Amino acid sequence: MTAAAEPKAAGLKREMGLMSAINVIISVMIGSGIFVSPTAALRYSGSVGFCLVVWTVCGGISLLGALCFAELGTVVPRSGAEYAYLIEAFKKSHSFWGPLPSFICAWVYVMILRPAEIAVIILTFAEYSILPLRHLLGLEHLPADDLHLLVKLIGILGLGVITYINLSSVKLYVTINNVFGFCKVFACLVVIFGGIYQLAIGNTENLAGGFSGTNTNPGYIALAFYNGLWAYDGWSSVTTITEEIKKPEVNIPRSIMIAVPIITGLYVFMNLAYMTVLPMGEMIDSEAVGIDFGDRALGSFAFLIPLGVALATFGCALSIQFGVTRLCYVASQEGQMLEPLSYIHVRRATPAPAVAMQGALALAFILVGNIETLIEFASFLIWFFYGAAVVALLALRRTQPNVHRPYKVPLIVPYITLAVSVFLSIVPVISDPSPKYLFAVAFILSGVLVYTPFVYYKVRPRWINKLTFLIQVLFEVVPSSNKLD
Repeated sequence: MTAAAEPKAAGLKREMGLMSAINVIISVMIGSGIFVSPTAALRYSGSVGFCLVVWTVCGGISLLGALCFAELGTVVPRSGAEYAYLIEAFKKSHSFWGPLPSFICAWVYVMILRPAEIAVIILTFAEYSILPLRHLLGLEHLPADDLHLLVKLIGILGLGVITYINLSSVKLYVTINNVFGFCKVFACLVVIFGGIYQLAIGNTENLAGGFSGTNTNPGYIALAFYNGLWAYDGWSSVTTITEEIKKPEVNIPRSIMIAVPIITGLYVFMNLAYMTVLPMGEMIDSEAVGIDFGDRALGSFAFLIPLGVALATFGCALSIQFGVTRLCYVASQEGQMLEPLSYIHVRRATPAPAVAMQGALALAFILVGNIETLIEFASFLIWFFYGAAVVALLALRRTQPNVHRPYKVPLIVPYITLAVSVFLSIVPVISDPSPKYLFAVAFILSGVLVYTPFVYYKVRPRWINKLTFLIQVLFEVVPSSNKLD
């Protein structure tokens, strides 16, 4: 075969610029939470003034963590975020223990946490997408079981749509994600300007208390910051897709430095807007703060809040699935997952088998139901892995001091982030000692049982070759040409 006739190499393409990178962070960080339940931070802070301080400081702490990942993303130019950093920093330290942390990270994220999150988020999308239409469609009198089934069916349809988008092309994902990103920011601004209007007409009595009643109990203060920081989770999302960002050494730090402060401003001013309309007690007891705010402040435009929640959750689920498939792709390249999960569609340049697997896992969680507890027992591990990634940053500073670092975070920042990650990993266990954390440990141990024969000893069942061939034919995929050693 001549050179001209050789097939074009398959691999991930750098199709995402600065604006798309910013929108990835916005899409993952802004889900339903800021519209539905920003109450825990207020309850534990004890006053509206201190609550706003908590939201502001949490945004600053999140920015510090994101800047650590900005450096890591320029030193380790691979998708996969913390997985890629752990494998790079520790893989060669010990033949068995070195690659194990990265495998456990992939095991938790790929098999449980991310698909379960997608399932919960897409069901929230389904619930809020029909909320403005309940009266129009006559759903008020629908039996609860039938309504639950309808929500589940719409959720499955929504999951199918996001999986199709991520299967089809990165350009389609970028286009849709950019549109949804702008829409959800607009929904946040609707709330903020609604609050500004309330202040302009003199509704300030709910804010008059200021810092009166602030909790001074260290445990309550810790829980206030704990809940605030969880609301900001997602700041590392752009580093999950490093290999598809144009000029990542420039655009990753810039996207983080732009997106996280924007979201901090939105969160602080949205909470301020809620407080102008809802008394503190009502806000703490509310099941959906944004909905209650809309009913009180927006009049005939109240439908914009459930619409905003639907847009936010759809975009969030879309981006989480996009990101976790790239983690799966890199883990497969490293031999820590089935090899075909790193294969790329010959025309669309998407990791189609990884996308399909994540779609199937999320579907299974939707069908099983009762997955909130599942997320709870695994979610506290997120900040554990963030902390592990910061340790990887410090290790790479020591083992690879001469590697070019287009962006280098001040040394105090990773130490602050590491302290926060330890805090957030311990607080849920101390504040709510529950058997669910034993399930988390059990799941990690099950990962070790998988890792030992199939990754460390490289046991390869005979049926793997047949499965690989079937996947290649079914999804029209070939091995990736841009594997990094």
